[in-house]
Amino acid sequence: MAEDNKFEQAKGNIKETVGNATDNKNLEQEGKEDKTSGKAKEVVDNAKEKANDVIDKFKGDK
Repeated sequence: MAEDNKFEQAKGNIKETVGNATDNKNLEQEGKEDKTSGKAKEVVDNAKEKANDVIDKFKGDK
């Protein structure tokens, strides 16, 4: 899952760079959106992982 988020960010970076180099504003914007989406998903995944760690810790204490 984390690899997918990193791939989405990298894909977005490439699109943004190519869009900028070719003066294609649509492609550049799409790249920015992909990067943002990938970063947001990464934050959510990290939060889920931390929550699961806390839950597992409490389950182990019982």
